[in-house]
Amino acid sequence: MLFIVATPIGNLEDISLRALSTLKNVDYILCEDTRRTKKLLFHYEIGTKTFSFHGFNEKQKEDMIISDLCKGKKIALVSDAGMPTISDPGSMLIQRCKKEKINVTCIPGPSSIITALALSGSPTTPFQFLGFFPKKPGEIAKAIDKASLFSGSSIFFESPHRLLKTLKKLPETFSVSIAKELTKIHETVLEGSPATLYQKLEKSSIRGEYVLLLRVTENSDDVI
Repeated sequence: MLFIVATPIGNLEDISLRALSTLKNVDYILCEDTRRTKKLLFHYEIGTKTFSFHGFNEKQKEDMIISDLCKGKKIALVSDAGMPTISDPGSMLIQRCKKEKINVTCIPGPSSIITALALSGSPTTPFQFLGFFPKKPGEIAKAIDKASLFSGSSIFFESPHRLLKTLKKLPETFSVSIAKELTKIHETVLEGSPATLYQKLEKSSIRGEYVLLLRVTENSDDVI
């Protein structure tokens, strides 16, 4: 059986007893980055073997993993943080398992998307998750159109080195919530217009992963 296991997005205590039990008892764990996963395993004194499984080797390792699963091995799939397959590898392996009639189950857990939405104070329905904010001009325009035409909250991931560039591209018709370091000591949620947030952040040290929540507002000076 393949176990899809959600892991903490920040605070290591945000993991379920079921997830810990699964990670202890599978034959091995497929990790986006074994170094990241081993920190979690070390914290909970789990000695299960780990193997790298990421976007660059997913296809090459698929046959070996399927073979092991067919032999009755129990395998866990984790990402660096949160739920595997959400803007992370794993979907192709799960599709292959379903094709091969291999059982797949999911051990749910923390989600930066839902956490950021809850912290924003915005209405929680409807919302749409659109993955990482795009880089190419044409794709950026499409993403902004999707968010502009949507009646609820549009959620994106963004990297620290692109955050300011993205804020400069957003129209002032959006109110924006930026969440970082979720569940950690320095958890921060900033809210305001794109221009206001750009001014707050342009002289600060921008590190970590960010979740952007965009919502169209009639008054661009309003905050979420």
